[in-house]
Amino acid sequence: MANELFNNGTHICIKFSDLSDSDASQSAVQSNQFLIVSDGHGALIDPGGNMTYNALVMGMGKYFHFRKLQYIFASHQDPDIVASINKWLIGTECQVLAPAIWERFLPHFCSVGNTENRIIGIPDQGMNIKLGNSTIKAIPAHFLHSEGNFQFYDVTSKILFSGDLGASLVHHDLAAEPVTNFEDHLPTMLGFHKRYMTSNKACRYWANMARTLDIESIVPQHGRAFVGKAMVNQFITWVENLQCGIDLMTQDNYKIP
Repeated sequence: MANELFNNGTHICIKFSDLSDSDASQSAVQSNQFLIVSDGHGALIDPGGNMTYNALVMGMGKYFHFRKLQYIFASHQDPDIVASINKWLIGTECQVLAPAIWERFLPHFCSVGNTENRIIGIPDQGMNIKLGNSTIKAIPAHFLHSEGNFQFYDVTSKILFSGDLGASLVHHDLAAEPVTNFEDHLPTMLGFHKRYMTSNKACRYWANMARTLDIESIVPQHGRAFVGKAMVNQFITWVENLQCGIDLMTQDNYKIP
């Protein structure tokens, strides 16, 4: 099911949350894919792996012909983010923007030669990307959770596509609905964030940066979105105070089995 996150007539943001087939989704983590179409120019954010490719091509057809795709934005290198890259490079003339430190790893998902002159490395400080008459900002989110990690802020819709930060482990039937009660939603996020986010230091730096943006929605790559400034601010405050990753490690985690 396609869920319109924003649509002003010329600029559209679409979320796909249930594209994995039923057999695969029972053993694979739920993931969201995103399409931005701005003045006839199209970009996909974190298009996913092979199990979502065919359904994503079909699902985006209502809004944009996949062969005209201009960009793929990859927040990091994980298979659920960009394992389908080879099919997109064969089927379209798009360029892939991915963290520069993972640029030389992405060809391992592809046939020999398919990535030549097709991958643009995003520098550690981030960058502005023109899409039609709009701008997408690649925002640094290093170590949240990948060493080189980016989020994508759509200036027109004021949506922050936050990758794994904010991820919740829910069934795809629930992923299309935004969070309505933050405290009730916490159990679906907490275990994931304690293990997959690196440290409170990274969380605090991210929170300081996020507060400088005008954000209407934070939409993660897994699970439910945080919509409205009150919910966005509640999430940012939670991240700022989160103890996770190496904060929780002790010598007991480093023993010879």
